Amino acid sequence: MEQLLRRMEQSESEEAWELVRDELAKEGRAWEIHLGLFPLVQRVTNPPFINPHLPKMHGIMREFMPCLAEEDLPALLRLEINEYTRRPKSALLAKPSRHPLSVSFSEIETAIRKEQRERCAALMQAFLEQQGKPELARRLLLLGSDYLEHSLGHSVSCTAFILLEMIERSDQDPWPVLGTLAEYFCSGHFHTTAELRTTAEITPPAELDRQLLRATSGDGVVNLHHTITRYAIERVRHLLSEAEFAHLIACWIDFLGPKDALPPDDTSTAAPDDYESFYRCFSKQEEQPLLPALAGLIPSPEGRLRLGRYLIKGICDQYQGSYDPHFLTGLGSALWVVDSCREQPAIAMNALRQYLNFFFTRMES
Repeated sequence: MEQLLRRMEQSESEEAWELVRDELAKEGRAWEIHLGLFPLVQRVTNPPFINPHLPKMHGIMREFMPCLAEEDLPALLRLEINEYTRRPKSALLAKPSRHPLSVSFSEIETAIRKEQRERCAALMQAFLEQQGKPELARRLLLLGSDYLEHSLGHSVSCTAFILLEMIERSDQDPWPVLGTLAEYFCSGHFHTTAELRTTAEITPPAELDRQLLRATSGDGVVNLHHTITRYAIERVRHLLSEAEFAHLIACWIDFLGPKDALPPDDTSTAAPDDYESFYRCFSKQEEQPLLPALAGLIPSPEGRLRLGRYLIKGICDQYQGSYDPHFLTGLGSALWVVDSCREQPAIAMNALRQYLNFFFTRMES
């Protein structure tokens, strides 16, 4: 892993892949290598954007695992290694040897306001050690909540999956994550935690569904981020109180703006019998007749896992060396909607249509 990370740091894509090729014959090795990328991934950038798209993508990869078989992982890992290797990396901030005895979150906000990246990261580290990872995550999510429109949702959606992976990885030093988030919050000027919206109440399920139908309506990257942001909020719900979750949902609804809900045609045809049948249709890069065929996979748990596997494999098989990270993060949100809204096919199909339209359109361009 040390050699691999060094070659990736030096942007040696072919050399990096050659190093791991033989390792992938060992059972479970592909996932182990994915996990070993954690410290480097946090510093992978996506200029000219300031948003940490690649660390977020790395976290969302975990969500794909239930859909995939062991033999599916090498293709996904190769895509991942190549994307991280070919992109620039930020410098790793020097980790301080000492921390303040007591840190308030307002000190972190002040450091962000003054764009003191190194101090901000050090204060985050001290706060984490004193209050724990979940508490730091909760406070950063609330800090990002009032900047959804300003950041196209990334102040919560990127932050959420990076923090979730940090919490999951008890075997890893969180310092690279803190350096990335300090850099991001300073660059984005996310420095003031808004008051919780006292008028925000827990949104009834029917209204949440109506808003999700709106989110999954419309094409292009902005509308895709409406769905990704809701996906992120739901994934961090366990870190928030009911009032805080209601606040984030209210911020998200404001982020959606006045757009209308546009449910798709809900016709269904026979589901593909196998991956080869699916890929023949998928590779044509046309939403129709792919969507009606996928509709037949939504009702059953086994079908939804097949749908996820087919789409993940299809994305990997289309890969030719350069991808928009939203191809993976957007896929994560679409699969979440399909599973969450399995009894509401209009919403599930809307999410699939929105994602596939984005993927096929970007692939053409």
